[in-house]
Amino acid sequence: MMGSVPQSSPRPLVPQPPAPRPATGPALRRAPIQRRSAERLARILDACAELLDETGYERLSTRAVAVRAGVPIGSVYRFFGNKRAMAAALAHRNLDRYAARVAAGLAALPAPAVASGEGGAVLRPVDAGRVIDAVLDAYLAMKRTVPGFGLVDFGVPDPCAAPDEPEGSGVAEGSGENPNHLVADRICGLLAGPLGRSADDTLRRKVLVGVETTDALLRLAFRTDPSGDPALVAETRTLLYAYLAPALARPRGTH
Repeated sequence: MMGSVPQSSPRPLVPQPPAPRPATGPALRRAPIQRRSAERLARILDACAELLDETGYERLSTRAVAVRAGVPIGSVYRFFGNKRAMAAALAHRNLDRYAARVAAGLAALPAPAVASGEGGAVLRPVDAGRVIDAVLDAYLAMKRTVPGFGLVDFGVPDPCAAPDEPEGSGVAEGSGENPNHLVADRICGLLAGPLGRSADDTLRRKVLVGVETTDALLRLAFRTDPSGDPALVAETRTLLYAYLAPALARPRGTH
């Protein structure tokens, strides 16, 4: 009986981190299992990226990608139903590679130093400016050097009819995802360790605002100059320092 159980003092409520958001990935018709198949998929995505720079998304076709990759058209359709699905897979690969660059940049930063304080040894906050630089510089490097990144970075252009897309083929699963939300989630996961905190909703909200703002400003910078207008890039960096640095430099253990 419930009434026979002795009453205990209420336990203090401990804030729990939000449930992890599900990982996303490109929806392939058939995932590569053998190494040879994985290499063929990589060649297809490489060809897709090259042709995006040469022809743009509107004129991109699965047939042209097959020719450039040196594979039968059937190999392309083995993985993708249409060019939009192919571009979505390229966007996800870009995000994975961007995350790897950011992780490498963060790993190269000096570890937080231990200093003595009135209460004993304390861990100095990470250098927020260097953290921001690692995140921003990784994106700028890809924007300037990675084929196709100017048109398909972490998301696919708006849907449009294309001659090589059969009726009812549909688009890639998850193509309606907001790319900036995916980027913010990945960045939060990468920053949590160096910052000594969980990737909670507060951190994610701050990072998402930074991602959205940076996206808009860098679009302007690269419209003004193919290499990114230096003055606008500098303004973007200054804005991120002012907005994100206080949150990133918060002492460990605080909320």
